[in-house]
Amino acid sequence: MFLFSDTAKETKQPAMSTGAADPKAEKFELDNGTIRVTLTNYGAAITSLYVPDKHGNVADVVLGFDTIEAYKNDNAPYFGCIVGRVANRIKEGKFNLNGEEYTLPINNGPNSLHGGNKGFDKVVWSVVERKDGEKPSITFKYESHDGEEGYPGDVIVTATYILTSSKTMRLDMEAVPKNKITPINLAQHTYWNLAGHNSGNVLEHLVQISGSQITPVDENSIPTGELLPVKDTAFDFTSEKKVGSSIREVPGLGYDHNYVLDSGEKKEGLKHVAKVKDPASSRVLNLWTDSPGVQFYTANYVNGVAGKDKAVYDKHSGLCLETQGFPNAINQRNFPSIVVQPGDKYKHSMLFEFSAE
Repeated sequence: MFLFSDTAKETKQPAMSTGAADPKAEKFELDNGTIRVTLTNYGAAITSLYVPDKHGNVADVVLGFDTIEAYKNDNAPYFGCIVGRVANRIKEGKFNLNGEEYTLPINNGPNSLHGGNKGFDKVVWSVVERKDGEKPSITFKYESHDGEEGYPGDVIVTATYILTSSKTMRLDMEAVPKNKITPINLAQHTYWNLAGHNSGNVLEHLVQISGSQITPVDENSIPTGELLPVKDTAFDFTSEKKVGSSIREVPGLGYDHNYVLDSGEKKEGLKHVAKVKDPASSRVLNLWTDSPGVQFYTANYVNGVAGKDKAVYDKHSGLCLETQGFPNAINQRNFPSIVVQPGDKYKHSMLFEFSAE
C-alpha cells in the first residue's frame, strides 16, 4: 500500500537516519507540472499544495505556516500533519487492553487528543525514500517507542505521499507494532480552502459526504456509542450543500463530527469520502479512502492564527476531512477495532483527486 518519491528539483538523497542522531526538520517538494506540494518531515505534514482553477490560475489551497518553527508552536492547530498514535479523542485518556489499564496525557478538556502532548505531529520523521519522474514521491518513517505518550509497545510507522497523476495525490500510511498489542489510528489533518488558503472562510464551499450516519457525541465530544442517521438533520451532506447552510444548527461552534462512510463508489480500491467544491474558482476536491470514518471539522477553534504569506486564519477559514477509525473506538466495543497485534500491519490510504468544473 506504499509508494515512494520527491520532486525533480531535489536530486540529492537525504541521509537516512541510523538512530544515532535525530533527523533534521526540512522541507521537500513534489511537482508533476500540475500539482505542486510542499511537505516537511516535521509531523510528515503538507505545508502547501498548489492546484489550478478552471482558468488555469494556480492557488495554494491548504492552511499552513511559512517556517517549520511555527509548526512546533503549542497553539499550532495541527495544520497539514499526520496525527497519532491514535487520532481524535480518547475518553478521559484511559483504555484497557488485555487486562492492563493505560493512562494518556489529557490535552483536550477531559480527554486525550491526537496522540497526546507530543504526538506524531510533533516529531521529526526520517526520510527513507524519494523518487522523481512522472510520479514523484517521498516516504517518511517514524519509530514510536514503548510508553511514548502512554501507549504500549514499539511501533514503526511509514507515510508515503505520491503524485499518481496530473490530478491525483495518494497517501499511504502503514504501522507495524513490534512487541505489544496497541491501538493505532492515524489521520491526515490538512485544512482545505479551495479558494486559496488566504481567501477567508469556507462557508460558501459546497460539500457532499458519502456518509448517511454520524457517531453522535456527548458534551465532551466523545461518541455515545450509537449511530445516528443524518437525514433531515444539520449533519446531512448526502447531497451537495453549502458548509454554512446549517452550521448554526449544530451544537457548539460548528462541525467536528465523525461520519460513518457508506460503501459506495470506489476508485483504486478506495471508497468515496467526500466532494468539496469552491463555487468562485470551480476547484473541486474528491477524496477516497479505505478507512471506516471521516472527521468533518470546520476549523471552529482557529482564531487569529498568523499563517503563511501574512495570512491571518480565523474561525471556519478551512475544513478538514480526516479519514480515520472512529473516535474513542478503543473504549467502544461496537465500533470497528483499532487494535493491532504485534507483527500485523495497520494500513490506511487516501486518494486526493483535484479538478475544476
